[in-house]
Amino acid sequence: MEFQKSSALRSLPPYLFIEIDRKKKEALAKGVDLVDLGVGDPDRPTPKILVDALKKASEKPSNHQYPLGSGMPVYRKAVAAWFKRRFGVEVDPATEVLATIGSKEAIGHFPVAFVEAGDVVLCPDPGYPVYAAGARFVGAEPVAMPLLAKNRFLPDFKAIPPAKLKKARLMWLNYPNNPTAATCDLAFFKKAVEFCRKHRIILAHDMAYSEVYEGALKPPSVLQVKGAKDVAIEFHSLSKTFNMTGWRIGFAVGHPQLVGGLAAVKGNIDSGVVSAIQEMGVTALEAPASLAKEVRSVYTRRRKIVVDGLRKSGFEVFASRAAFYVWVRVPKGYDSAGFCGELLEKAGVVATPGNGFGASGEGYFRLTLTAPEERLKLAVKRLASLKA
Repeated sequence: MEFQKSSALRSLPPYLFIEIDRKKKEALAKGVDLVDLGVGDPDRPTPKILVDALKKASEKPSNHQYPLGSGMPVYRKAVAAWFKRRFGVEVDPATEVLATIGSKEAIGHFPVAFVEAGDVVLCPDPGYPVYAAGARFVGAEPVAMPLLAKNRFLPDFKAIPPAKLKKARLMWLNYPNNPTAATCDLAFFKKAVEFCRKHRIILAHDMAYSEVYEGALKPPSVLQVKGAKDVAIEFHSLSKTFNMTGWRIGFAVGHPQLVGGLAAVKGNIDSGVVSAIQEMGVTALEAPASLAKEVRSVYTRRRKIVVDGLRKSGFEVFASRAAFYVWVRVPKGYDSAGFCGELLEKAGVVATPGNGFGASGEGYFRLTLTAPEERLKLAVKRLASLKA
């Protein structure tokens, strides 16, 4: 018996990283020594202080049952306290904070709460594929907002087609950005908030990379803009800050109705974040600032190795001091997929073609910094030999 997938599922392109993984396995089966800079998954272990907290919490019988609800009060209070320290913004842990299973599931499920079939969802392009996927799953139309180098990879709201803007229900933003690693300032967020308020659009900001930055460059939260909470919800993750991708925990903060709508969706399709992992999250959020600072210092060193090495070899690299990605133009004579395919086959380096993040990503490729320094140096050397 054969089964036909739903129209929503059929409308999706192959998930980018699944395709990359398939090609990686083929190369590994041939014995290729791959330097994998394709997927943004931290290579270093979760700090011991956090793992110890999880071990202790896992022994509590009270944590052996369904967690349910919007998150443990102790976790939501820790989120609110951290948000106040980091951004100077107060959020009510009871109504404006929601525990999430990482940020990906929350981002994917958010449109279910507020977007109808036929609505438009404005998505950055290039951008995280889940924004468009979440729109398609509810029958909405994802409309690209091109992120161009000439605009410092910020969307031009004036360029949104009026017919699409009229139907827009939700706008996604993401800074520090994946895949370009671009950042923005509060002045840009102010424009975004004013634009969304004017056109009655929900503003959803994905801030998974909030704590991956260099020096004193602290990326702002959209909720720092006066009145932003009237139209906005922001998604955070502990994954990148604390090397916790495998534990799946994050949070959403913002307008009580937006947070509550997402909570209602999640209450119908999942049973909450594992309680022991929420206690682990409390330890992370209350940890000394040095814990996250040490993680940042690793990526700062790695970024310098890759950016300096590629520029020395003649690659055009977008200058960034945040996230753990490097956004690079492909050499002349190549398209994104062609160059990344040749890079894997001839140099044994896994990179992500820019067009996998949207049409405006064509002409670029993305490298992650989630590999030890020696492997990054090897990757740079191999890239240089291929370009030569």
